[in-house]
Amino acid sequence: MSRTVKTAAPADSTPARARKIRRSVVVPLLLVAVLGGSGALAVTRPWEHGESATERAPVAHDLVAVEKGSLSTGIQAGGALAFDKPTPVVATGRGTLTALPAVGTVVRTGGRLYEVDGRPVVLLQGARPMWRDLGPGAADGPDVEQLKRNLIKLGHAEGLGLAADQKFTPGTTTAVKHWQKALGMPQTGTVTVGSVVMLPQPTIRVQQVGAQLCAAVGTGSVLTVTSTDLVATVQPAENQLSRFKPNGKVTVKLTDGGTINGHIRSLIHGGASGGSGGDGNSDKTTVTVALDAQGLAKKSGPSSVVVSVVGDSVSDALIVPVTALLALDGGGYGVKVADGADAARLVKVQLGLVADAKAQVSGAIRAGDQVVVPK
Repeated sequence: MSRTVKTAAPADSTPARARKIRRSVVVPLLLVAVLGGSGALAVTRPWEHGESATERAPVAHDLVAVEKGSLSTGIQAGGALAFDKPTPVVATGRGTLTALPAVGTVVRTGGRLYEVDGRPVVLLQGARPMWRDLGPGAADGPDVEQLKRNLIKLGHAEGLGLAADQKFTPGTTTAVKHWQKALGMPQTGTVTVGSVVMLPQPTIRVQQVGAQLCAAVGTGSVLTVTSTDLVATVQPAENQLSRFKPNGKVTVKLTDGGTINGHIRSLIHGGASGGSGGDGNSDKTTVTVALDAQGLAKKSGPSSVVVSVVGDSVSDALIVPVTALLALDGGGYGVKVADGADAARLVKVQLGLVADAKAQVSGAIRAGDQVVVPK
């Protein structure tokens, strides 16, 4: 329990040179010099600058116990687990949608993503969209190489000596026919526009279905898909943003109490993307955190999390409010320790870690001592 003591301010007989206020700021805006009493060490009293001794009223203070515990410079912000890299899928070519996947469906390279005119549209891996038919006579190009890599990966080029180059060879035609046979499609040897979807991820998860059965293709996004990996996203407050640095280490606390380590993968300002939600978040920066343990993340699933930026920390430390610190004439800091009902002694301390308006101190002081702070 805290109690209040009053310290009468004596006449200031200190020489002018000793009354100069030190401007070295260790704890910006939080460090408040408190009146020093008797003793060999003098302390500054910046709030009384310019007043005469007869004008000074007694200054009221509180007493706060010295704590023993942990202190950290890390910060926390609320965020969420979400599946990574949402990507819209636009159907190309012509036809009518005859089958669509359910939300949550996981599709791997070579799997059926949706169906047009009763024929499957297959997921293949590649960064380049399918923009032309690929078959015998097709001109060389990187899209041919991309197709051939998929045919080799899926096992349809065995025994053909197929190289992953940019030429559509007779062996490529044979590999395409093998692939088409496995899908139950006509074995034409030509891959037509709209029959495959090229995406960079080898495995995707359907996040949203944006079209209806019987709709004509080419009129908008059919699906939104994501990676199967989860990431943590957070929109820090402006005064926290400087602590979120690319590749910086963080910990993510899950709803079940578990934690996952991670690192900051990207910081993207949302103002350019606009937003119709009207929630004021469109101008904030979104921080994406890559997680080290996908198993734990997937066990938790999409949910709220708390993201902590890793900082310096100490344990088993003596902790006082920063307002208890006194800037001593001659350098260093001290605290006033209550010594009896109306007395206090000035103790010089060494300053350690400072965070959350608290400071780590060491010296002739112990846990439970009552230190003076401005009221």
